[in-house]
Amino acid sequence: MNTSNQHQNFYQLNPDAILNCVEQNGYIPTGEIQQLNSYENRVFSIRLEKSDRYPMTELIAKFYRPGRWSKETLRDEHLFEAELKGEDLAVATAYPLLNADKNFKTIDEFEGIYFSFFEKVRGRLLQELLPSQFKSIGRWLGQLHNISERSTAKHRPRLGPTNANKWEVLDQLYSHVSLEVRSAYFDYAETIFSHLDERLADAKMIRIHGDLHRGNILESPTEGLVVVDFDDFLNGPSIQDVWMLMPDTDFKQTEEFESFVAGYEELRHFPYDEIDLIPLLRGYRIITYAAWILNRWSDPSFPKIFPEFNTYKYWAEETESLAQIARTLNNQ
Repeated sequence: MNTSNQHQNFYQLNPDAILNCVEQNGYIPTGEIQQLNSYENRVFSIRLEKSDRYPMTELIAKFYRPGRWSKETLRDEHLFEAELKGEDLAVATAYPLLNADKNFKTIDEFEGIYFSFFEKVRGRLLQELLPSQFKSIGRWLGQLHNISERSTAKHRPRLGPTNANKWEVLDQLYSHVSLEVRSAYFDYAETIFSHLDERLADAKMIRIHGDLHRGNILESPTEGLVVVDFDDFLNGPSIQDVWMLMPDTDFKQTEEFESFVAGYEELRHFPYDEIDLIPLLRGYRIITYAAWILNRWSDPSFPKIFPEFNTYKYWAEETESLAQIARTLNNQ
């Protein structure tokens, strides 16, 4: 099946096909289905009939966007989540397919689309985090990073704009950046990419969540704080799992950061030597986020979600954000 057909199938997933995928893999759906918010994948909450084969009454069905991950990269993610769960870390893990003939088979395919089933975490999103919660998250992340060091994710990428891909990213964006700011945007982007490549050359790479922000943390009434969505799981510097949690870009003197570090250092030394990476990682995220939107533009939902993309206002604001980061590099 060609890529175009796979994407059309992905955009047009219907409830009957989804429920059939659930039933064919050993679970019995009631027919009740609810689509959940997700930019990258198609995610559904499915209610189940009671059965002796499984204890739960609901599961999450995740259909992965075609072409992004291979089966091996998805297996790396699911094995890591299971490893964390085995160490009593509160994370959402993939369920085994009940009709599978191999151990730990968690991935199936429908019309060129990989899909998996996950446990449903009941909890609320955290609008704000208290200092005591920052300490709990710091302790949680310290334990995760201790586990992470035991192995590598062989099929997952390495964070950073390596020479093999950074020019490709910038080439993709070139004709879309507004002409008025194009030269400045690419000057700043190349500066940030080059500094980050140099800085990461000797950085310690471990398995990390990769996209650890407040939207991926739920407060469960039974399990406390639960981290979900390891979709961007990769090998990278441990500080990448820290900076998006903080309340402000200038956070080093805040009570929240001090509480986080106190929790983290109950289990391992905090990577103070990586703090200077944070502006570069912010710049890298700004650039690659724009490339991500561009590469998803054919998805009918993206022009609606990002209506200002490809406007002068969008690119002027992005350029100013990169300029601020580049100025901090010049002052170092």
